[in-house]
Amino acid sequence: MRIVRFTASQEKGQGEPSYGVLTGELDEYGQPEEDAVIVGLAGDPLYVGIKLLEKEYRLADVRLLAPVLPRSKVVGIGKNYAAHAAEMGGPVPDEPLMFLKPNTSVVGPGDAILYPRQSQHISYEGEVAVVIGRICRDVPAEQATDVIHGYTIANDVTARDLQKSDGQFTRAKGFDSFCPLGPWIETDLDPQDFITGRRVQTFLNGEVVQDGSTADMVFDIPALVAHVSSVMTLLPGDVILTGTPEGVGPMEVGDEIEISVEGLGTLTNKVEARS
Repeated sequence: MRIVRFTASQEKGQGEPSYGVLTGELDEYGQPEEDAVIVGLAGDPLYVGIKLLEKEYRLADVRLLAPVLPRSKVVGIGKNYAAHAAEMGGPVPDEPLMFLKPNTSVVGPGDAILYPRQSQHISYEGEVAVVIGRICRDVPAEQATDVIHGYTIANDVTARDLQKSDGQFTRAKGFDSFCPLGPWIETDLDPQDFITGRRVQTFLNGEVVQDGSTADMVFDIPALVAHVSSVMTLLPGDVILTGTPEGVGPMEVGDEIEISVEGLGTLTNKVEARS
């Protein structure tokens, strides 16, 4: 099931957000069919469950938003692909390397990534994102599926120069618009699907710059849920970013970034200067 959050108006900032279920299949590029339809939901399924309405919307007539707005936090995982750890000049961590992004960094598909004045080098990082479905703590890895609501795509945007100068991640990862999420939440996948391997690709202005597989994660999704929940309580709507394959690189104002994950669709955003 693909859960979307949307407004009936395509104009940014117009209309009240609603939830729905996207019907139909995806094409080979991770895009819905032209005649795809959204069946309305009675509210946020994280809190009211799946309650279908009789109202339907053409996908072409709506504006998709970030499929979840974390009430609490976005937890990032660093260096979770060995090749990416190597390109960043460091070893693979002995345990998951965690950092936090504020929920104010979240934007949706089609929203701008705003290039901050403080940085001269912002970078894309295409990732699978895990959406938590219920309050939980100390979750054993073998029970991770019990607390996962679904999966979406993320771009863990990073001000690379500030990451280096600060010696930690808060400012470099935390600017407004530095966590695009979308285009929907897929609820029917299992962590084993990612252990077997799902292709993760990032395109910069149409050119492939990242091409990896989730099979190459150092710590799989159940292990990440277990580790993060051993440190902090996770709340419904919290998001865990699972790390990025090798090939990270800079983005400039005017660039378009597409991140495609097999079975999850494609997340597209453009870079604009922050005024």
